Amino acid sequence: MTAEPALATPAIPQWFAELFAHRRWVRRTQPFPHVYARDVFVPEFYQRLTDELDRVRDHPALFGSIAEGYSADGVRLAEVRDGPLAVFTSREWHDLIARVGGVDATGDVEGSVHHHSPGSPFGWPHNDLNPAWFPGAAPGADEVRLPDDTVDTKTGDRAPGVVARETVRAVAVLFYFGNPGWAPGDGGETALYDHVADAGALPSVTLVPPLDNSLILFEVTPRTWHTFAGNNVRDRNSVVMWVHRAKDDAERRWGGEQIVHW
Repeated sequence: MTAEPALATPAIPQWFAELFAHRRWVRRTQPFPHVYARDVFVPEFYQRLTDELDRVRDHPALFGSIAEGYSADGVRLAEVRDGPLAVFTSREWHDLIARVGGVDATGDVEGSVHHHSPGSPFGWPHNDLNPAWFPGAAPGADEVRLPDDTVDTKTGDRAPGVVARETVRAVAVLFYFGNPGWAPGDGGETALYDHVADAGALPSVTLVPPLDNSLILFEVTPRTWHTFAGNNVRDRNSVVMWVHRAKDDAERRWGGEQIVHW
């Protein structure tokens, strides 16, 4: 496996830059191109994130099932914008992720805080090349648009007269936090595959550990196969999120038949 330093990004606001502890994010080429980073945020801000995780997990009205048949529970990022988790829905974060991922993103952000209880099962391989619908007009250069209950994010179903736009997931981010003391053998990694046919053979996959204050980031393509590796012996927490591209951009690049509809 080869690795090289990620390209430098343009200047960002000082308040945002001061959140980061380690700016040497590493590009890896195998099993598909992705970026990996450790010690993403400074300790003080990382502690605020973990404290906020504890707060929202103790709030039964917020935390719930992510999706039918999915082993995690969680809360949408759109519901936790009153604290430090709001960094993941900021325009500054959106633009950073889009630049590192190398995409022309729309300003639309989708994501959740995920919690897998101990003993969660192995997931299923998927590439994230899915559509996502957002309400309203396209966001401006300094705005982000988040899902809301007026439009079904997966299907676009909405009441007559409600404006919505169809996008396609463009860059995926998994940020791991609230997993202190993780060690090899504890499970809960993210499995990356060179090809979906490799899904049943653990020796042929790359396992990304859920180490605190680390992340993995990749442009979503037809071959970015990955899944939750399961078999975790303790709680496993993360932020899972996407920035998006226009649908016609995805169709030009890969063809509409490659987009995986729900």
